[in-house]
Amino acid sequence: MRIKFGTDGWRGVIARDFTFDNLSLVAQATMDYLIQTNAAGRGLVVGYDRRFLSREFARRVAEIAAGNAIRVRLSDGYAPTPAISWAVRESGAGAGIMVTASHNPPEYNGFKIKEAFGGSALPSTTSALEEIVAANVATGRPIQERPFDDALREGMIEYFDPCQGYFEQIRRYVDLDLIAESGIAAVVDPMYGAGCGAIPRLLAGVDEIHCVENPCFGGQPPEPIGEHLAELSALVAGGTYRVGLALDGDADRIGAIDENGDFFSSHCIFTVILRHLIEHKKLRGGVVKTVSSTRMVDLLAARYGLRLFETPIGFKHICELMLKEDILMGGEESGGLGVKGHIPERDGILMALLLLEVMAVNGKGLRQLLNETMDEIGHFFYRRIDHRIAEDAKERLVARLRTEPPAEIASRMVVATNFSDGFKFFFENGDWLLIRPSGTEPVLRLYSEATSPDRVDQLLREAELLAGVAPGCQPASL
Repeated sequence: MRIKFGTDGWRGVIARDFTFDNLSLVAQATMDYLIQTNAAGRGLVVGYDRRFLSREFARRVAEIAAGNAIRVRLSDGYAPTPAISWAVRESGAGAGIMVTASHNPPEYNGFKIKEAFGGSALPSTTSALEEIVAANVATGRPIQERPFDDALREGMIEYFDPCQGYFEQIRRYVDLDLIAESGIAAVVDPMYGAGCGAIPRLLAGVDEIHCVENPCFGGQPPEPIGEHLAELSALVAGGTYRVGLALDGDADRIGAIDENGDFFSSHCIFTVILRHLIEHKKLRGGVVKTVSSTRMVDLLAARYGLRLFETPIGFKHICELMLKEDILMGGEESGGLGVKGHIPERDGILMALLLLEVMAVNGKGLRQLLNETMDEIGHFFYRRIDHRIAEDAKERLVARLRTEPPAEIASRMVVATNFSDGFKFFFENGDWLLIRPSGTEPVLRLYSEATSPDRVDQLLREAELLAGVAPGCQPASL
């Protein structure tokens, strides 16, 4: 098979695509790249999540690193991705590798590369790795490896706790004492993933659900979106808790449940935290959003005179800007958010604690805070629908939209388009529709944001007709 990196790393179905043999090819190419770029001498950090065989896959990566004379610091247990990213930068390592498929369904696993700056591998890096993999396969490049126990005994591999330094950084960034004094009743759903135990370790008194080891993730993808958080929502709606916080499978993405027991999406989280950084923490800088993110960010950036950037989906694009520009905050619709003064990386744990800090500072619930902001900048409704789609059908749709884009959708004239990542259509009043094939799954994603729920639903129904997929529209929300 051809190894191709998606929005963040290489992912595949375990035992079909993501095999030990294919992993070995990618790991060897990574070691070749580190040697070619003179980064190998600084060592490698390796971590893994709680998916099926993740520990064994991580050990295999360490064996190949050791076989290439690259020293490895291997996580002594499962770890959140942002903890591995922080460890890369803190230790001065040449790179990091995280074995995880993030929010993908349980049958997937993946290989994320973290560069020396502590963020996702840049597009130029992943392109180079793809070329090295292909060249190695063509020439029959042998895999250089060292048996794990031998490398461990010789000191080429050493275990370490990646959370120790990471937690110290979190304590510097967030006022945990203020949160504790506020007495906010909070519950966390790590969705059986690598974020299990992290927030309760940082903040005593926070409860947690779904923290046992379960590689099937309770039968659903570990993605913190509304339809996956019914139990968390019920707990908050029942009155025991004032807020619910959810992490994805490797804890680099965030979702939340507000004081009413309703889902509080990444768009809402981005908006509330951005305002908190500006008004409470007195920070400034540019703002980065992806093509599927809310207009509320645009309006807040304009309100505070901040420069706004828009990128394709994938935090690696946001990361690239964070390295080049003075960026205050960057985020994407899927729950990946990063902030100034940390690492150029998504961090669900940090975002969860910042939400608690926002509540503690203002003495208000998340929905109340969002409503106050929308009363000032306008009210918005948003919805995303995912459909399984065959690769050939996806290719035909892409070709048709590229050559014959509609001038009118749902009886509304298209006033502008953006085809940088998917097919985004703009309408009057700033309403928009995005039709985008997933970069990591056989899935077609349909997104819309408008100033009324009816408009969102109309646009999504029309998008389903355009794409030739079965209707599945649900009421619009934030």
